Amino acid sequence: MLSSQKFIRSLTLLLLVIFGTAPSAKANNEVFKSTLKSTCWVIAKTDGGTFTGTGVVVDKEKKYVITNAHVVGNAKKVTIMFPEYKDGKLINAKKKYIDNIKKNGIKGRVYEANPTVDLALIVLKSLPENIPAIKMAANSVGSADEVHSVGNPGASGALWIYTLGTVRAVYQKQFRTEIGPHDFRAVETSSPINKGDSGGPVVNGKGELIAISQSLDPKARLISFCVDISEIKKFLAKKRRPISVDAEIILAKAGLKYKESEAGPLSVDIKTDKNTQQEVFIADETEYFEKAETRRLWALAKILSKTPTVELTLKLLDQNSKTKLGAWTVERNTNGQYLVIYVAKIDVAASPESLKDAMNYISRVVQHMQKELKPLN
Repeated sequence: MLSSQKFIRSLTLLLLVIFGTAPSAKANNEVFKSTLKSTCWVIAKTDGGTFTGTGVVVDKEKKYVITNAHVVGNAKKVTIMFPEYKDGKLINAKKKYIDNIKKNGIKGRVYEANPTVDLALIVLKSLPENIPAIKMAANSVGSADEVHSVGNPGASGALWIYTLGTVRAVYQKQFRTEIGPHDFRAVETSSPINKGDSGGPVVNGKGELIAISQSLDPKARLISFCVDISEIKKFLAKKRRPISVDAEIILAKAGLKYKESEAGPLSVDIKTDKNTQQEVFIADETEYFEKAETRRLWALAKILSKTPTVELTLKLLDQNSKTKLGAWTVERNTNGQYLVIYVAKIDVAASPESLKDAMNYISRVVQHMQKELKPLN
């Protein structure tokens, strides 16, 4: 027979299991599964190398993903990967995703990055039908509220890591990190945020987005900062230029077959006659000046081992005064060679037919110059 004191203790533990621990664990698991559906791994190549972080789908129709500005850095393009499953079970081994990045990676364009609030908007070229946009909370959270987050810490060999935390405070925070000064409404939590978790969703008990993971205070214990939902909504509501059509789409409409290089630009082999063709490049990224938006086209005419002569320079200047579209330029590469390039810029709103005509014109101009430059080293 159990003593009355032991009986009460055993009954208390049993009640905690039945009414406390078990339902809470089940609820947390459901929140994790729901949040994971909209969570992605972000891979960005910048001037400083390749960086990874986390993102979350916030608009399915527009194919919008939100992450931190410091995750994408100065990258214009990123690769996105979503969770994969085998026999109904989540695959979380990071190596599996790295090995399949060319097959399953989805390309995205960094549409805007704001370092002050540390948010970046990515527009995906495609989005699988089974990937939903996360539901946003109507209001922020408060102190002592329980929060859940999903991230992809770089130090871990796994992706899609779940973390449970508690809100410490919500307030306007001004501080500085390695990317510059920040000023945003912050949700301070007890959740440990590691490099790679940045940009990931932070949700309430209903699985609604209440913040984006941002940083961890290295001088304190379990003090993490997240960008509040109010900042996210303001960032998304901002008026922006219409998203320009991808170069691939325009080329396809123009009936032009293109090749894609790891460096970024696309190229098209334009036939000038039955026996010759000229490679013309087109940039996927666009350039802005106030309301004007253009796309760069170019072709290489000659690679010189020596500094261009005065005669050549004058010839190029003379041709610039005669061309109908674009101009000649000379650029030096990392090998010390001089590249004679013809560059043109066209409006992004130009029709596919206009693009095709421009590329045909560039190919003819370049091939004509190649004949004149043939004697040069």
